[in-house]
Amino acid sequence: MGFLDIRNVTKSYGSVKVLHQVDIEVEEGEFLVLVGPSGCGKSTLLNMIAGLEGITSGDIAIKGRVVNGVHPSKRNIAMVFQSYALYPNMTVGQNMTFGLEMHGVPKAEREKALADVARLLQIENLLDRKPGQLSGGQRQRVAMGRALVRDPDVFLFDEPLSNLDAKLRVDMRTEIKKLHEKLKTTIVYVTHDQIEAMTLSTRIAVMYRGYVQQLGTPREIYDAPANVYVATFMGSPAMNVLPARVTMRDGVPHAEIAVRDGANRFLKFSQANMAAWEGREILLGIRPEAITDPDGADRNSRNIVALTNRIGVTEPAGADTYVTMELGGKDIVARMRADANVAPGADFEFAVNMDKAVAFDPETEDRIAP
Repeated sequence: MGFLDIRNVTKSYGSVKVLHQVDIEVEEGEFLVLVGPSGCGKSTLLNMIAGLEGITSGDIAIKGRVVNGVHPSKRNIAMVFQSYALYPNMTVGQNMTFGLEMHGVPKAEREKALADVARLLQIENLLDRKPGQLSGGQRQRVAMGRALVRDPDVFLFDEPLSNLDAKLRVDMRTEIKKLHEKLKTTIVYVTHDQIEAMTLSTRIAVMYRGYVQQLGTPREIYDAPANVYVATFMGSPAMNVLPARVTMRDGVPHAEIAVRDGANRFLKFSQANMAAWEGREILLGIRPEAITDPDGADRNSRNIVALTNRIGVTEPAGADTYVTMELGGKDIVARMRADANVAPGADFEFAVNMDKAVAFDPETEDRIAP
């Protein structure tokens, strides 16, 4: 049993089911991120944990106590909203301690909690200001402080950084990460940003159309995606997914891939189990960083395969250069070093790290387990 248990939870609005049998155990001190596109059900699930939405079936338990039907104020949770939800007529200090005052916490305790949290978030100089006098980042800190003063069992974050500009979003992401590592609090965090999910979480639940597509650590999600949806949603640029056929060459399974010049390319699999798919079509998944120039290839890989192909487009991106080529009828992205000698229209010998390749069943789009 976890610190927060979500057991076979569903949610329907009339005949429309928006969440399907969600099962997640969150351990104490974990940072769980619910990530997915708009409409996937992640905010609905967060609101059900908070008690702002009812549960159609299943149970949600916090510290072993089932909280179905329990009022939000009785769940000992704290929520940080996308809109900050600060009272404009109150000072920062009053906003942060208002919830404690409503729960009858003595003034001395309120003031101590406020001082501790303000020092932690470095907002002591803002306590007498009104929200209208604050920047977006300062408002976000105040919203987080209001949650922290309550010392709840679970913190819930609903896309808290989506209203910030790009640089401030990165800065606040770092602050939230530091805060979690310092306090070891239990956090459930909703976002549609897969970079936020990868950098903040201890575990990720990737959601789509009301289903949890995969639950795992950031490394598990990235290196061993459960299906094509997870593979292409997580990662920037996304994983390349292209059609291939499994062919045996010298007793070893290879991915046979069509190219524009008509001479198919053969990429040797690292997974021996792919021999069972001989003669069958698959979808081959390769991350852009696993396709590079020979000098930039992973020295620890046991299976770097040379692939000669024509370069389509090059995109310098500071520390990296992205190269697009056509393979298997798809535009494939390779990630090169910034100083890689690549030019549009030129033939180039790519180095493909097949240790990092994954295969998917084209009918179910599920990963073929190694």
